Amino acid sequence: MALVLAGGMLLTACGGGSDGATADRNSSGRNAPGVSGGGHPAPDAPATGQGSRESEADRVREGRAEPDYRSTFALDVDTASYGYARRTLGDGRLPAAEDVRPEEFVNSFRQGYERPKGNGFSVNVDGARINSGKGGGGGTGASDWSLLRVGLATKAAPPTSGRPPAALTFVVDISGSMAETGRLDLVRKSLTILTDELRDDDSLSLVTFSNEAETRLPMTRVKDNRNRIKDVVSEMQPAQSTNVEAGIKLGYEESVEGHREGATNRVVLLSDALANTGDTEAEGILKKIDSARREYGITLFGVGVGSDYGDAFMEQLTNKGDGNTTYVGDEAQARKVFVDQLPAHLEIRARDAKAQVAFDRKNVKQFRLIGYENRKVADEDFRNDSVDGGEVGPGHTVTALYAVRLREGASGTVARATVRWLDPKTRKAQEETGTVTTGSVDGTLWGGENDRLQVAAVAAYFADRLRGGDLPGAPGLGELASRASGLAESTEDSAVEKLATAIGQADRLNRGVGTDDGPDPSEGEIG
Repeated sequence: MALVLAGGMLLTACGGGSDGATADRNSSGRNAPGVSGGGHPAPDAPATGQGSRESEADRVREGRAEPDYRSTFALDVDTASYGYARRTLGDGRLPAAEDVRPEEFVNSFRQGYERPKGNGFSVNVDGARINSGKGGGGGTGASDWSLLRVGLATKAAPPTSGRPPAALTFVVDISGSMAETGRLDLVRKSLTILTDELRDDDSLSLVTFSNEAETRLPMTRVKDNRNRIKDVVSEMQPAQSTNVEAGIKLGYEESVEGHREGATNRVVLLSDALANTGDTEAEGILKKIDSARREYGITLFGVGVGSDYGDAFMEQLTNKGDGNTTYVGDEAQARKVFVDQLPAHLEIRARDAKAQVAFDRKNVKQFRLIGYENRKVADEDFRNDSVDGGEVGPGHTVTALYAVRLREGASGTVARATVRWLDPKTRKAQEETGTVTTGSVDGTLWGGENDRLQVAAVAAYFADRLRGGDLPGAPGLGELASRASGLAESTEDSAVEKLATAIGQADRLNRGVGTDDGPDPSEGEIG
C-alpha cells in the first residue's frame, strides 16, 4: 500500500524584495480569481516574474492535457462561516450547506505554526495517515489516504503602540431586521468596546444606512472624543430597509475624505448582510467605489451579526473589496474581534497573496483540496500579480488541508508549497516555499502527538459533514464530537471545547445522516 505522511516539517526559503518607506496608495486593478487549471508541478519563478508560458487550455487544444497536479488558490483568513454555523446550531438549526466553507472552520483555530522572523510568511508542511490503525475509528475509505496540512503564518502583531495609526470608517446597518436581539444592540456594544481600545492618534468616522445612508460622525481623532463617539453610537436605532449599496458608497466617500497618509485606511461594514434595496449584487456595489479602492488602497472588513445572516453576500463583498470577514454572535466574540484580534484586523502584511501546491506525479496518485472552492486561481496565474489574491494581516495563519493518496512504493518528494504575495508598501513580489517528502512517514492522524493537526482535521471533517461531502476517512459526527472533547482537554483550549459542543449539537439534529462514499478512483486533482 501507499506510503503515508506523518511528522511535520517546517521549511522556508527566502524570497526577494525589501520593505519601503512610502505608504501604498495605488492598489492596481485586478482580475477575479479564475478556475484551477492543470499541468506540471510549479516551475521556479521566471526571471520576468510572469506566469507560466503554456496554459492548460493550450494543452487541451493540442490533445496533450494531463491530470492536474497543481492546486492554486488565493489566501483566505475569513472565519465568518464557522461563527455563523455555531450561532445557527445554537438556535437549534443546521446551517445551509452553501454557507459552510471548510477553510473558514479550520482557520478559526490556533495551529501553533512557527512564525517568520521578518514580515513575510513561514511555510509549514506536515501530515499524517487518515485511518487510525489498531483501535480504529478513522471512517471508511481511508486505508491508503493521508491528510496533508499546508500552514502559512505571518509574524505576530506588534504591541498596540507599534502599529501604524488607523483611520476607520464604520458603516453600520440600522435596517428593520437589525432590531432583533443580537444585531444592532451587539453592534453598539462592539463599537463601544472598540472605542476604548483605539489609540489617541487613531481616527474614526461613522455612517449608518437603512433605505438611505447618513454620515453620523465625520472622520474624528479618538483623542478627547471617546465620549462623543460613544454618544453617537448609542443613538443608533433601527429604521427601514437594507440599502447596502448606499451605505458602502457613502462609507468609501467618507474614508477618502478622511484619508490619512501612513495610516491604515479601512472601511468596516457591520451588518446582517440581508440587502433588499438598491444594488443587491456584490460586484455591482463595489464597481461604484472602485476608483476609491484603487487610488487610495482602502480595504473592506466585514463583521456579520444576526441569526439570519447573508454570509455568502458578505464574503463576496469583502473578497472583492480586498479584505476579510468575521462573525460576531455575542459579547465574548465581540471582545475577541475588537480587542484580542484588533491589530490583525487593522494592519495588512501581505497583499494579493496566493498559494500553489505542486504535487509530484511520480508519488501522488490523487489529491483533493478541502474547501477554498470560491478562492481558486488558474495555475498559470499564480505569478500574474494583476490577478486578485488575499490580504493577510499580522499574526494571521492560513491553513490548507489536502486529502492525498500516494502511489504504491512512493519515495521522495510528495509536494512543494509556495506562497507569493506583494509587499503592501513597495508592491514588490516575494515568495517562500516549503517541501514535504515521503520520509516523514511515522504515525497516524488520530491519537498522534500533533494535537493541532487533529483539531484542524476535526474542523474540516465537521464542515464536510455539514455540507454532505464525501471526504475519504471522514468520521461520523458522534466520533468527531468525542475526538473534539478529548482534544479540548489535551489542548486546554476553550475554542476546541466550543467546537465539541457545536459538533454534538449537529449530531443530535442530524443523527444518522451522511455519506461514507469515497471519491472517484481516478488520478490528479479531484473534487
